[in-house]
Amino acid sequence: MFDGFSTQTLSGDGTDIHLVVGGKGPPLLLLHGYPQTHVCWHRVAPILADSFTIVAPDLRGYGDSGKPATDAAHEPYSKRRMAADQIQVMKQLGFERFFVAGHDRGGRVAHRLALDHPAAVEKLAVLDIAPTLEMYRRTDMRFAMTYFHWFFLVQPFDFPERLIGGAAEYYLRTAFYARTTSGSAVTLEAFAEYLRCFQKPETIHATCEDYRAAASIDLAHDEADHAKRLACPLLLLYGAKGRLAQVYDMPAMWRERAEHVTDVGLPGGHFLPEECPDQVAGLLRDFFSGRQLGAA
Repeated sequence: MFDGFSTQTLSGDGTDIHLVVGGKGPPLLLLHGYPQTHVCWHRVAPILADSFTIVAPDLRGYGDSGKPATDAAHEPYSKRRMAADQIQVMKQLGFERFFVAGHDRGGRVAHRLALDHPAAVEKLAVLDIAPTLEMYRRTDMRFAMTYFHWFFLVQPFDFPERLIGGAAEYYLRTAFYARTTSGSAVTLEAFAEYLRCFQKPETIHATCEDYRAAASIDLAHDEADHAKRLACPLLLLYGAKGRLAQVYDMPAMWRERAEHVTDVGLPGGHFLPEECPDQVAGLLRDFFSGRQLGAA
């Protein structure tokens, strides 16, 4: 799925990070979401590789990256630690400053990366997310019903782990088919890779820890930085037919957190890199290249 890319394992902030690297040009870090891996970019990365050096890692806890032991505060799975992994990876590749695009959980890591390491992030793109703190602050029945897993995965160990582990493939298939606009946009090859990684007990546990961190230590970090507004240009891509767009005004929420926001609604649901790969690739290329969005 990543012809011409090399596969590497580099040291993150205390754990190994698995990634693929390819292309030419300025560096662009692509971060995936739940319950996926770097493979979610397999239809976008080859297009962007003509213009950028693409770095697509598995986040800690996901895919073939390390799954460090957790603690009572869930600190090893905080977005701060996940962001620190990426800083270490990019430095080892020779990149002190770079572009970042993150989908889903990867967007939350990218947001934290831009807050904690503003000198490293030249431009930021987030795909189909709203800021974590604001989503929890504004939770209502619509959001709780739409994003039930935010409240399921944070339950104490090992309740969600045991239930998911008993039917990992069913859980994964349901998540994909139920959250796209017309069946599943996930290819059979990509799904097989997601399932290979996700059905491992250590992955299920680590990804639950990601969500537990989001509902605890990440909120403390976000509260402490609530007055900060990102100075770097930010592009928001969201699924106009997606569930989150029906619940929140995502462009308005990001304008509260960043000084320079451009937003584009795409004719898809949540899994934009796989539902709308050509459009996502084109918009990211234009945004990071400084061109007018949608330019030929």
